[in-house]
Amino acid sequence: MSIFTGSGVAIVTPFNDDMSVNFEGLEKLIDFQIENKTDCIVICGTTGESSTLNDEEHLECIKVAIDRTNKRVPVIAGTGSNDTKHGIELSKRAEKLGADGLLQVTPYYNKTTQKGLIRHFSSIANSVDIPVVLYNVPSRTGLNIDVDTAVELSKVDNIVAIKEASGNIGHITELVARCEGNLDLYSGNDDQIVPLLSLGGKGVISVVANILPKETHDIVAKFLAGDVKGSLDLQLKLHELIKSLFCEVNPIPVKAAMNYLGLPSGPCRLPLTDMEPANRLRVENAIKKLGITI
Repeated sequence: MSIFTGSGVAIVTPFNDDMSVNFEGLEKLIDFQIENKTDCIVICGTTGESSTLNDEEHLECIKVAIDRTNKRVPVIAGTGSNDTKHGIELSKRAEKLGADGLLQVTPYYNKTTQKGLIRHFSSIANSVDIPVVLYNVPSRTGLNIDVDTAVELSKVDNIVAIKEASGNIGHITELVARCEGNLDLYSGNDDQIVPLLSLGGKGVISVVANILPKETHDIVAKFLAGDVKGSLDLQLKLHELIKSLFCEVNPIPVKAAMNYLGLPSGPCRLPLTDMEPANRLRVENAIKKLGITI
């Protein structure tokens, strides 16, 4: 059973001007997402600046997401770490809070071998009873989940899916072929939703959904309903906006877009900085071109 099919928003963590977490704003964002057809809330991922949240903030964000969502859609909690023990602790606490699933990124900086990946992910998955989504984003972590490793991890009962943000279609094709349906596939790149759906993907864990939840949902829904052209047309329509949202390190541009549209967002925490004026204008122009209003 898949955790979700469709568009899961990699939701931002809104901050106040003093850099404290804006929990009221987070609740408003969750309502906005669900009211506009988002199929899953993914809290405390990369886009949520989880690496700058202390454990108390991290777990409170997860709790707020679970409580506010109130079972309307699933909540997947990012509890990954480059310290396996810490990942286990966060995962157990997220499960206790009521998370429907966990997102586990590959260890970063200290990295590991492929053998280490198998032990790391298996140890975390075996510490909980809820489903686990692997997160492959080598551009961020410097570490790729090899196909052989994914195949081995797919044998762990509650490792059920992978968020693929490698951008390597050949790698992803081989992964899907070799895993033989034992791992659900989600696109981790907004510019590759349709290509990964064509490989049997279940949907996307999306950045652009922070400002266009309905449209991102529709890209997946149209494809899965057989309207491949409608899905592709929408993917291509959003292409320039998606490119603009990655012209600086995520989530700098999407938070700038949200602030421009009046959605709760606020600043990014250091080391992420304010957007360069020329890039901010690029994002705003892409929004204007599409006529986006909230």
